[in-house]
Amino acid sequence: MVSLIATQGTLFDLETVLDYGQSILNVAQELTKSLIEKRTIGTKTIQSQMNRHFHGTAAEGAWQWKDAYEAVEVAQILYLRQKGYKLLLESPLTVLLELEKLVALCPTHTRRSEESVQLQQFSTPLPLAYLVAKAAFIKADDLILEPSAGTGLLAQMAKLHSASLMLNELAPDRSKILRRLFPGTPLFSVNAEQINDYLVGKTQPSVVLMNPPFSSSPKINSRNPDATKRHINSALQRLADGGRLVTITANWFSPNNPTWRETFVKWHSEARVLMSVGVNGKVYSKHGTQIDTRITVIDKVPADSSEIPCITETLDLPEILALIQQLPGRSSLTLPQASQWNAATIKAAVVPAKVVKLPTKRTAIAKPESSAEISDVVVLEYEVIEWTASEGLKDTLYETYRPQRIRIKDALPHPSLLCESAALALVSPPAPTYKPHLPSNIITQGLLSEAQLESVIYAGQAHCEFLSGSYIVDDSWDNVTVAATGEENAVKFRRGWFLGDGTGAGKGRQCAGIILDNWCQKRRQAIWVSKSSALIEDARRDWCALGGSEKDIIDLSNIKLGDPIPFTQGILFCTYSTLRSQKNGKSRLKQIVEWAGKDFEGVISFDECHSMGNAMAQEGTLGMVAASQQGIVGLRLQNALAKARVIYVSATGATKVSNLSYANRLGLWQTGDFPFTNREDFVESISVGGIAAMEVVARDLKALGLYLARSLSFDGVEYDTLEIELTKTQERIYNSYADAFQIIHNNLYKALEACNITGAKTYNRAAKMSAMSQFESHKQRFFNHLLTGMKCPMLIKAIEQDIALGLAVVIQIVSTNEELLKRRLDEVPASEWKDLNLDLTPREYVMDYLMSAFPVHLHCIHSGVDGEEKSEPVFDADGSPVISIEAVALRDGLVDKLASLDPIPGALEQLLWHFGNKQVAEVTGRSKRVLKDDSGRLFVDSRGSGANIAETAAFMQGDKQILIFSDAGGTGRSYHADLNAVNRRLRSHYLLEAGWRADNAIQGLGRSHRTNQASAPVFRPVTTNVIGERRFISTIARRLDSLGALTRGQRQTGGNGIFEAKDNLESNYAEYALYELFKQIFQGRFYEVPLGKFEQMTGLSLTSHEGGMKIDLPPLRQFLNRLREQRDFVRC
Repeated sequence: MVSLIATQGTLFDLETVLDYGQSILNVAQELTKSLIEKRTIGTKTIQSQMNRHFHGTAAEGAWQWKDAYEAVEVAQILYLRQKGYKLLLESPLTVLLELEKLVALCPTHTRRSEESVQLQQFSTPLPLAYLVAKAAFIKADDLILEPSAGTGLLAQMAKLHSASLMLNELAPDRSKILRRLFPGTPLFSVNAEQINDYLVGKTQPSVVLMNPPFSSSPKINSRNPDATKRHINSALQRLADGGRLVTITANWFSPNNPTWRETFVKWHSEARVLMSVGVNGKVYSKHGTQIDTRITVIDKVPADSSEIPCITETLDLPEILALIQQLPGRSSLTLPQASQWNAATIKAAVVPAKVVKLPTKRTAIAKPESSAEISDVVVLEYEVIEWTASEGLKDTLYETYRPQRIRIKDALPHPSLLCESAALALVSPPAPTYKPHLPSNIITQGLLSEAQLESVIYAGQAHCEFLSGSYIVDDSWDNVTVAATGEENAVKFRRGWFLGDGTGAGKGRQCAGIILDNWCQKRRQAIWVSKSSALIEDARRDWCALGGSEKDIIDLSNIKLGDPIPFTQGILFCTYSTLRSQKNGKSRLKQIVEWAGKDFEGVISFDECHSMGNAMAQEGTLGMVAASQQGIVGLRLQNALAKARVIYVSATGATKVSNLSYANRLGLWQTGDFPFTNREDFVESISVGGIAAMEVVARDLKALGLYLARSLSFDGVEYDTLEIELTKTQERIYNSYADAFQIIHNNLYKALEACNITGAKTYNRAAKMSAMSQFESHKQRFFNHLLTGMKCPMLIKAIEQDIALGLAVVIQIVSTNEELLKRRLDEVPASEWKDLNLDLTPREYVMDYLMSAFPVHLHCIHSGVDGEEKSEPVFDADGSPVISIEAVALRDGLVDKLASLDPIPGALEQLLWHFGNKQVAEVTGRSKRVLKDDSGRLFVDSRGSGANIAETAAFMQGDKQILIFSDAGGTGRSYHADLNAVNRRLRSHYLLEAGWRADNAIQGLGRSHRTNQASAPVFRPVTTNVIGERRFISTIARRLDSLGALTRGQRQTGGNGIFEAKDNLESNYAEYALYELFKQIFQGRFYEVPLGKFEQMTGLSLTSHEGGMKIDLPPLRQFLNRLREQRDFVRC
């Protein structure tokens, strides 16, 4: 058959029409020859054959690489038709290995069309197709339905067993291929999510083999996770009683996933799920991805057990083959037609119930053990002294600290000098009366210093009191209302206490001391909630240091969700993420509350309590921002256990006042102790009062004895800013990227107009806000990465000088590029990971933005119900979005522009590649990284769960000279010149990247400045002479101002002297200055930058539709953001 058909046009011109299916088949026949001869199919061979049979090149638009990959898959089918029958006579494992060798001869899919992405067209790899067919136990008299047939790989595997086929494929081009490959076979082109409805009246299949789209639906543009469920549900309905369905899905579509558990339970009530097992993603490497998948086998026979066998882990294909060989045979019932089967005859003839025994992983739970009695407990005696305030604030920001109202006999001073902000030092806590119960050696051996014992005393004092009033807590533990006098079920809440000490002051040891005080008074149940599971080791260390036992610390993650906690006493440790987890109506919160009991009076320590920030919904710049789940569940725990002794622990409790919304036990609202009727009133009032009001809150809390905030003295700490002046080459690169972003910004507005999202006005506000928001987000991230990367050459020279001087180097960063690395590795076969050629530069973030978020979907303008013109996306007859050719051209031009710019590797890569991983300890959250060997070859290095602990140990033992840490290593870790460590060299701490989180930045700085150190560190913020970078410093400085006010009682102390007031460009003075600048530009009095040039350069408009100056001018932060994309004139 020829692949060209001659047709006569209306003007009798001879027009040539390509027969797509036949052309693909012709190419495949040529490629099959290479497979039979065991030769690799190269791209040149493919291009040659595609050019020949499609009568043109890809560059000319005659074909796409997606078409070429289809031809390669068809070649595999043709190979099976020649060699497959003989191959199936071999052992199953031999067949599997031979198919893997066959696939290895084929090229890797590296390019995808918009259709393949939209419809998620990922064909089944041959080895996986073999296992699917193997699991189906196909017989010659079976009728097999393949609802998403693709190019026919699964169908051909079934055909090798001499079964009959029914095929369905929605994509037109693939349907053409199937017609050529399987002539005479019933072929439908319907949405398989409703295939049972479309095939009504047709013969029912006895077997269904399927690999449906995981989260894509034809008429739904966005991701649709329900797609998989709908495909399987409809196919299962179409399947004859007694038949078997075998499906490939995404790994997340699992019976063990709470989202889909009910779906499987429903199916299991009507059929029998025999097996569900994860498939290692490397099987898909030749298809251009490494996504983990899952094989699920379902028999349409009555289930005789509620058990749904499932392996959560992903296995390799030989392991899955071994499981499939355990599967039971299908029903022994044989009937002329599958459509004659019925439930009654099936029940009589079905094979005995049998499911695969799947291995499970379950952590063994030790039986409860009673802890040893703590001996020699004494009542802590102390002397109350009078305190007189000094004469106002001094010139210094900090005062040397010593307890103001008590003196404890024989108590030792803190090992390192402590200090307190000058503002808080002017306020005294009340004289306490509470006397803790502690072992005598706590005092005599100095296990807790005098300042730390003060915390135990004031926490106990607060816990002796209850908040004013009585309250009703509903069953959800969400709503708390004031109770009427004598109202039944009313509760009183015990007052809480806040420990706001800075890093290095021993907050963990103080938490353990407060718990120990209660332990000695027979309250031997406590709850310790922290930020990371790794911090359980810190909790054990601090508890054991005071004489406790490791066995007293109970790791909640080792206890199955829903199971009773079998310990009658102990310190229950969990993370905030564990605390919020739930599944099948069971939750960790309920599990904890049931263990504690409603009358629980033990300690709840919310360590790193800033993790519960944003516990209330609030208004953001783009609308309402929902409350954080961690904050909500933290409040629920406090509401559920009204008598609990709550302590909040954080050096950075709040960067803004709304982040204190979790601290309801302080009585700041609703109690009458403060003039705020509810939490919202408190947040609004303090926010209006600004930083001055925040300072008052911190001081008032200390005056009430509810708050202490000491920190290690910074005496001896040196500050030495490393300011880097960009080289001429770097300046050229920076300017080229600034120019590129100017173009992107201008083209973004053009694209919005081309898509009918904007025009004379905004027609689709949500679409515009989404596009602009994503652009600004990617831009900020990009320039942050770019400047950080540009700092590295000079930073490397500074580090080399430090090492030569005998210093130990600590580098603080935020970005690790882990997500970018994962995406790039997904595009590369694992076999090539030992010799990589990857682009891991910041520009890839912008590339991703352009390809995934740049507006290209056409909108149609129409009149709404109110007569207002609006626009909505346009879809074609197939439900696919119509693409704006103009917007795509704009986007593609931008991609080409960026691709031509110089790459700047990420900071982490530059440092690791220069010094080598044998000299650099990496403490980050990355599970994989790219390293460079001595020959300059790049390769992938995997990092296990214990990597951070091992890397920290190597640094502290002196085996490695440099340590780099990100936020994942910025909490609870110690990198200081510890007197107990081998590596006691002076720390040179570089703040290479501060990030956006003021609290995290300060937490990180506290890693190298802690108690019991041989020397204080040198802090070295790393900056450049690019004024655009002031935008980043401004954000962190502004948040440190508020952080200092809330947690230290004085705004200037938040940055510990590293950032100054002048670094905050977002003050009231700056707002006024910006208004004056805008006014001068609009009036033509700012001669350096005329109005038109300003609006063109920044993309900001100062002119209203009426021609006057806008009332709502661009906000300060937006203006600062625009500065980063400008050229030289913004440089120092």
